Amino acid sequence: MLGSRVHIKGPARQKLGAELKKAYSRGASIRTLAHGCGRSYGFVHRVLTEAGTAMRTRGGSYARRRTECVRGRADRGLQRAALRRQPVEEPQC
Repeated sequence: MLGSRVHIKGPARQKLGAELKKAYSRGASIRTLAHGCGRSYGFVHRVLTEAGTAMRTRGGSYARRRTECVRGRADRGLQRAALRRQPVEEPQC
């Protein structure tokens, strides 16, 4: 973990950029990387850009999230409907 006020220059910055680039390409978010190395989001973004990283678009796929959300609501609706259709047992006296 690096101090947040330590300037990183030269080969150390290039090495850090390569490590962050590898983690980012494996799917880690910039926020996760920033938290992991104790630096700001902006610093990590800048180092990734300097390392030539192809940045992902923001927020992931809207279509995928929308489909999952609608599907989740539909599943809950089916569960509620199934519960309503269950016969109510008469109490045994």
